Amino acid sequence: MFLTLKRRKGKDYKWFSPAIFLFLISIIPSLWIIQLHHEENKSSDTSCNDLSSHDNIVGLLNQQRANGSEGVNPFSSVCANAWILGLHQMLLFLLILGKWLLPSDGELSRDQLSQLLLIFVGTASDILEFKSETLSDVKDNSLTVVYIVMAVWTWSMLQFPLHLSALWTPSGDQSEAGGSPVFSRLRNDLWSILEALFIQDGPFLVVRLTVMVYFKVVHQMLIFYTFKNLLVVTLNLYRLLILICDRRSS
Repeated sequence: MFLTLKRRKGKDYKWFSPAIFLFLISIIPSLWIIQLHHEENKSSDTSCNDLSSHDNIVGLLNQQRANGSEGVNPFSSVCANAWILGLHQMLLFLLILGKWLLPSDGELSRDQLSQLLLIFVGTASDILEFKSETLSDVKDNSLTVVYIVMAVWTWSMLQFPLHLSALWTPSGDQSEAGGSPVFSRLRNDLWSILEALFIQDGPFLVVRLTVMVYFKVVHQMLIFYTFKNLLVVTLNLYRLLILICDRRSS
């Protein structure tokens, strides 16, 4: 905050957000501890209230009204997995809303900020689905799988401090990249491809294939998301090949 207000006169960075990065490195270790504690003690979490259906939520609220005068908190009986999922959902909402509220009167234009926020919404949905669904698919009690999934989840969260997907706008600002909007757009395409291959869809594909092949877990939604990641990786490789060919021809 002091660096942005004092040294940069309230202007945000274009390629990288230190505020979001510092927020992530302060909150991610806590989520690791909560998740590992849950995995080690989930065998004793059998008589909890799940929030996976409308009837369960309504019943919990009715229980809260009935026991309000007795000082009993029915929310303490909610399953730990539901609390963990809620924390992950809250984290993603805070990241998107926080980025929206950060100073934007700088190198990142309003057009680029709106584009970045829309990308963040889709990215957050994919990351949340990957973490929650993958851990629920694997019934093995080994913590190795949890470490792998959480490590890939942590790695994918690095997309939020980076602004690699909004470095170029259709207006083609001549002041960027040495006065060459074509080079600026090419650079943006390359960063987006590398981001999909090595930060999100590539690692997600590897983990899901491991779950299907090694752990013998196969169901309709897992197959769908695996093919979705495979399709995104293939299209990005195809896009990269087109850029290389166009670059050589020019």
